[in-house]
Amino acid sequence: MYIVAIAWLYVTLMMALTESSVVAGVLTFVFYGLLPCALLLWLAGTPQRRRNQSSKVAEQQFDHQDGSNAKAD
Repeated sequence: MYIVAIAWLYVTLMMALTESSVVAGVLTFVFYGLLPCALLLWLAGTPQRRRNQSSKVAEQQFDHQDGSNAKAD
């Protein structure tokens, strides 16, 4: 997935370099390259973020110690 994002950013960078002004080049790179690429990577990473969040919740439930079996050091 990252290779697609890198390739897309490269293509949009080349498009931006051929623009007639610096402002047009920056806007081309931002609106054709960075924003769509960031959205794509964020959407593609959503399942992994959910798995990470659910594993943290499960880990907190199982690792919770209430101190009822505390032993002297």
